[in-house]
Amino acid sequence: MAASPLEQFQIKTLVPLGEVGGVPLNFTNSALFMTLAVGGIVLFFAQATRTASVVPGRLQTVAEMIYGLVADTVRSAAGKEGMKYFPFVFSLFCFVLTLNLFGMIPGGFTVTSHIIITFALAALVFLTVLAIGFSKHGLHFLDLFVPQGAPPGLKQFLIVIELISFLSRPISLSVRLFANMLAGHIAMKVFAGFIVALVGAGAFAVLAPLPFLIIVALTALEFLVAGLQAYVFTILTCIYLNDALHPGH
Repeated sequence: MAASPLEQFQIKTLVPLGEVGGVPLNFTNSALFMTLAVGGIVLFFAQATRTASVVPGRLQTVAEMIYGLVADTVRSAAGKEGMKYFPFVFSLFCFVLTLNLFGMIPGGFTVTSHIIITFALAALVFLTVLAIGFSKHGLHFLDLFVPQGAPPGLKQFLIVIELISFLSRPISLSVRLFANMLAGHIAMKVFAGFIVALVGAGAFAVLAPLPFLIIVALTALEFLVAGLQAYVFTILTCIYLNDALHPGH
């Protein structure tokens, strides 16, 4: 019986750690890959900057490219004032990108294909924006929901729309990343199943190269999506930070 395309997303317990208040506390494959992601990021940048020079090596070049990409994104979306929060945005980008890429390793686990993980990251961004907005502007942060120059008769209606749009941000931010990573990996698993089925059918084995070529194309596309979704998550975070720093419309 062929394995389900969803089987690859199953969270498995690797090390049982007992219970806390009746809730299981286990070290899972998801926790393992998140730990590996953090460790990999730290090791990469430690190695890349260990012997920093005017003429950069390959690792230093990649590190500088990532730094420059995120820094330019923060400055363009949130202004110079947003660079104060560059470490937060940079950490988010590297974490999401690494998790996405780890999911492309055969036998790996795609952590960002789980909505609970992407929602936790989106909630972190949302709460950070709220904290920055209220700490910097106090109640004037609520001006974000009042469109300037709107007709008095429409103002209350527009405030409700703005409020709903703002509160839906963590949902849209998390679902966008989760759905893209989930769909791509399911598609690759389905076409891989086609190859096995065609080869097993004997007479139709000659058609097996067709789904194989599709998988090759999907793999290339998934690598692009892995980077693109990390960047989209980052630029939206910067836009939300800009709203916290400059709440006026």
